Amino acid sequence: MEKPKILYELEVAHGSIYGKEEEQALLEVLRNRAPSCGPKVQEFEEAFAEYCGCDHALAVTSATTGLTLAGLAAGVTRGDEVITTPISWIATAAAFSALGAELKFCDVDARTMNLDPKKLEGLIGPKTKAIVPVHLYGQCCAMDRIMEIAEKHNLVVIDDCAHAPGAEYNGKKTGSLAHMSVFSFHQQKNMGTLGEGGMLTTSNRELRDKALSYRSLCARIYGESYKYLSIDEDKYPMGKDYWRVQFDAIGYNFRMTDAQAAVGIEQLKKLDRHNQRRIDLAARLDEKLGAVKGITLPYIDPKGKHVFHVYVILLQDGFPLTKSEFMWELYTKKGIKAWSHYMLIHLTAPYRVEGHKEGECPVAEQAFDHYVSLPVHPRLTEEAIDYMAASIVELGNSAQ
Repeated sequence: MEKPKILYELEVAHGSIYGKEEEQALLEVLRNRAPSCGPKVQEFEEAFAEYCGCDHALAVTSATTGLTLAGLAAGVTRGDEVITTPISWIATAAAFSALGAELKFCDVDARTMNLDPKKLEGLIGPKTKAIVPVHLYGQCCAMDRIMEIAEKHNLVVIDDCAHAPGAEYNGKKTGSLAHMSVFSFHQQKNMGTLGEGGMLTTSNRELRDKALSYRSLCARIYGESYKYLSIDEDKYPMGKDYWRVQFDAIGYNFRMTDAQAAVGIEQLKKLDRHNQRRIDLAARLDEKLGAVKGITLPYIDPKGKHVFHVYVILLQDGFPLTKSEFMWELYTKKGIKAWSHYMLIHLTAPYRVEGHKEGECPVAEQAFDHYVSLPVHPRLTEEAIDYMAASIVELGNSAQ
């Protein structure tokens, strides 16, 4: 028996919507032989940079690879230290660990679960190279204070915007708030590019050029106007040796395809509309869950625009079920797949081996047993939201 649509969408949990526009864009790319990193990628990059209000955008295969390129562009290497949050997908930290950096974890603000700037400066030392805040759940960090601290200590800020395309802080969109910004277009995110994909943005041309070189194996083609000391331009005018390729260092292949970019262009056109749908559904949940004893609803920073990648509640002592019991009851009895975003990075096996342990981030650790992510995405109907809210109210009254 096929699962009812209302339950299917509450179990799938996240993601965007593809329509006829994306279908047509894909067909156009197929008819043009579906190149890798061709004209559609450039068009997508230019449109995304304009949307964010920054000068440059670089399409990549994922947010993880985007963070890797940002770290390389910032000069992060073995022995450097990078400060980030304990609450994020592990890729936020792992991208820099893979470059040889040591991670320090800054505790979070109890209201937003975002990196707490008040606890940041005490972690900065002579080896610190970069700060990596994460705009968790669709809400921006306190970027004004984070940037002030970074500038004081001459540090690079790379903000992880995977949850927050279209979010704003003090009237500026994500992608223009830090020295470099990285987005995810994974299938579960607010906009998608066929399952995987990402974008790096910056207004610093030098950082953009460094990231670009590493995106394509550090290969530079002489015939495309690159100059090398090994070539005598008086003897060989520009373009004669168009076939020569110079490799500056060991790089990567993190290029996006035109098929993904074509879809991304159409998704970007719909992003504000889809984000507004998320905001409206979150407001409906606020209204219906506001009176449930033992539940704290999401806090919204008045300085920003929250785009609700997910809707996160906190189960407090007055709620009759534990986090695990609540999630299990929702899933098995109501067909609603709640989640926990995320496991605490500093307490995962790779970072325990490096010496991280309980007590390092007490606010995040205390919150871990209480936060639950509920699905909010533009495919959900009001009927689905009302069903989810009624199910939660019922569980909240289960011990009364």
